[in-house]
Amino acid sequence: MSMYYVTKTLEISAAHRLQLDYESKCTNLHGHNWIVTVHCRARSLDSNGMVTDFTHIKKAVSDVLDHACLNDVLPFNPTAENIARWICDSVKNCYRVDVRESEGNTASYERDDND
Repeated sequence: MSMYYVTKTLEISAAHRLQLDYESKCTNLHGHNWIVTVHCRARSLDSNGMVTDFTHIKKAVSDVLDHACLNDVLPFNPTAENIARWICDSVKNCYRVDVRESEGNTASYERDDND
């Protein structure tokens, strides 16, 4: 079956501190320049001829997370994995999100078609 795809990549500057059950320097407040890639798909286009408007993706992600302390704006432990799922749940037609918190460290969340 045919499918349309769009991908938007954003850079987010944000701080966080992790709540961990082991000793780690990541429990201290620190920041990253996160690279977030949002993947959306749809079998048909909306009335504007789009899968999801790139501006709507930016508003759902950057307008909430950029230059924020993630612990203050997200209701969970802000690991890269949890952030990826939150973004996927926040963007229309999103099925996958990749969150790179630093070079070589990327977490991905992909929605199962049964979700």
